Amino acid sequence: MESERASPPEARFYLDFDADEEDEQQQQRKVSSGDGFHHKIEEEDGEDEEEEEEDDALATPRWPQSYRKSMDIYSHMPSPSLNFLTSPNVSRSSLLSTSLGKHYESATSILDPLLTDQEFDKDEKRLTPSLPPPPPPQSHIVTVSSETRLRKTSSTRISPSSDAQDYHHLQLPKQGCTFFQATLNGINVLAGVGVLSTPYALKQGGWIGAIILLLFAVVCCYTGILLRKCLESEPGLVTYPDIGQAAFGRIGRLVISIILYVELYACCVEFLILEGDNLASLFPNAHFSFNGRKMESQKVFSMIAALFILPTVWLRDLSLLSYISAGGVVTSIIVVVSVWWVGAVDGVGFRNTGSFINFGNLPVSIGLIGFCFSGHAVFPNIYSSMKDRAQFNRVLQLCFLLCILMYGGVAIMGFKMFGAETQSQVTLNLPKQFVASKIALWTTVITPLTKYALTITPVALSLEELLPTQVSKNHFASVLIRTSLVTSTLFVALMIPFFGFVMAFIGSFLSLTGSLILPSACYLSISGRRIPKTQAIICVVTIFIGVIAAIAGTYSSVTGIITQYKSR
Repeated sequence: MESERASPPEARFYLDFDADEEDEQQQQRKVSSGDGFHHKIEEEDGEDEEEEEEDDALATPRWPQSYRKSMDIYSHMPSPSLNFLTSPNVSRSSLLSTSLGKHYESATSILDPLLTDQEFDKDEKRLTPSLPPPPPPQSHIVTVSSETRLRKTSSTRISPSSDAQDYHHLQLPKQGCTFFQATLNGINVLAGVGVLSTPYALKQGGWIGAIILLLFAVVCCYTGILLRKCLESEPGLVTYPDIGQAAFGRIGRLVISIILYVELYACCVEFLILEGDNLASLFPNAHFSFNGRKMESQKVFSMIAALFILPTVWLRDLSLLSYISAGGVVTSIIVVVSVWWVGAVDGVGFRNTGSFINFGNLPVSIGLIGFCFSGHAVFPNIYSSMKDRAQFNRVLQLCFLLCILMYGGVAIMGFKMFGAETQSQVTLNLPKQFVASKIALWTTVITPLTKYALTITPVALSLEELLPTQVSKNHFASVLIRTSLVTSTLFVALMIPFFGFVMAFIGSFLSLTGSLILPSACYLSISGRRIPKTQAIICVVTIFIGVIAAIAGTYSSVTGIITQYKSR
């Protein structure tokens, strides 16, 4: 595989090698034999066709094909008021008729999305490589179809797509996200509603939760770097499902994709629960009565929020959703500042104390903390979007450092302020008479309204892929799928409106699997015996800790949900 990378672009079209004298003699004997030569040629052609069909099957993109397009929006974060981030042009129509032109379009739509059509045409003429002259007639030619044999002998488990092969060899201009842009993208992925529950995590597990938060951040940063090493191990790997296929074949791709999509779906359920809780806190006397039955305010506001969100999920142009994607960083900072202001300036104070460790609820605490650092689904896309990919490790380290300060700050301040009375969302504890409390509450209410569509869109696109082509292109079918997703998440939110335990379940069962277990397992599978024993031991220990934490956290969170449900 290394020799294939190092070869010049011409090697992609033909390879010349001298024939041995013995081979020439054998060939002459076959020519003279007539029928024998014909028979041999037919056998070789049959073998070539079988190998080409098998390779085409491997090279064909598997479900989900829309994963990269939907996740790229998280790694290209523009804002109409902040002109420092790049925007993906996911809706660019095909400008070129040749296959090589299509490959170039695929590359530039990601690496250089801001080119105008005129500039794109100029660059296409300048960058499209000319075909090499035909080789001498006495040379033996190995065409592109024979290149698949070279890939087979290199023991790779996934064949890169044709797009990835072709634009890998083109001398593309160095476009992409800068260090600063990639850092903001990473923080936006990591910083979310999890910041609201960090004080509750300390209440559940005790002060040791702060130490666990720090340790989890370090380990998750390490596993994020492992994903980068997996991407660099083989050409054509771009997304997390690609890594899963390279490590464990089609089953790996399928399992990782399902886990990531279920996690996104569950986050949308959390958004609706969050809306109901915080709006009910702002308007506690609101209720709805129908046919003599009274519906509590939390459920009423969850339903109202779903109605407001519904039109936003009908959008099929992902670029429209990207304008609100930078809100995660801003809202997290507002929550941090508001909590500090209420405690330090408004006079609530930081006087409460708690136990160092609470073994009974520690697994729930671990699940809540695991939810905070589950950005691995997007890390490969952030890496691919960077101009200088050598800086990815530094970007990741800075993102986790800043998130530790935000998550840890809110966790310590919130638990010191409210102690044993800390609720699943710190905003619910803030006294309503303070301006800072209202700012935090309304910021928390607005965030899900803008991020729900962005979160559910990858799930909707993946479901549309499973439909026949004619049906998936129908706008009515798309609206029906997205409406069904909103309706189903609302139903789950109404049935299980327990924000803290639902978040602990997501963090334990899904987030820990995607951020600790799978990255380490994929890296071990792809690298094999090439990695040092120390690194292999670290990966094995990470997997072991992740499995134990996931099992314990899942069991505790499910038990908590059942207990809460019975006590209603």
